[in-house]
Amino acid sequence: MNDFVTCLAQSHAASDWSGWETVYRAAFPAFSAMIDHRADGEHQRAGIDRSIILTNSKQILIDEKVRGRNRLTGAVYDDILLEVWSDERAKSPGWVVKAIRADYIAYLIAPLQRCYLLPVIQLQAAWQRHGKEWTRTYGTKRSQNRSWVTASVPVPVEKLFPAIGGCLRIETPPYDVTP
Repeated sequence: MNDFVTCLAQSHAASDWSGWETVYRAAFPAFSAMIDHRADGEHQRAGIDRSIILTNSKQILIDEKVRGRNRLTGAVYDDILLEVWSDERAKSPGWVVKAIRADYIAYLIAPLQRCYLLPVIQLQAAWQRHGKEWTRTYGTKRSQNRSWVTASVPVPVEKLFPAIGGCLRIETPPYDVTP
């Protein structure tokens, strides 16, 4: 069983991880600053853990997820656990389904020392296109919390990224431009 208070404390500890700046400097060459939004409030309800500010003042909104080892077995997972239901019984949608304001999910698999930046719009479009197939193929993992169950689908990275990429290429009707 997961305890919300314990999970929240772990999340806050992960917010202080010094590697986030390394990740964001590598991902965004025009990185200038970052702002932590861990305090309960509008940012958290909108799915925003951190803002990245670029040198041109553009703001990029990030939802940070940290996945560690399995608490019981010590196993390390290399897939991405897509949250479909944050509360399955109440039908409260998870972050792969619901509208969030974040531009990216920064999905850190801590034991592998690897962070994946998932563009939210394309990730959610990929879920719409492939979610039923992924659920059939990879199953649903449920996490028991004190009074609710979170349901997620573990999707291998090698399946997820081509699906996201596929959402960035759009086939169009013919259009011939004559010089």
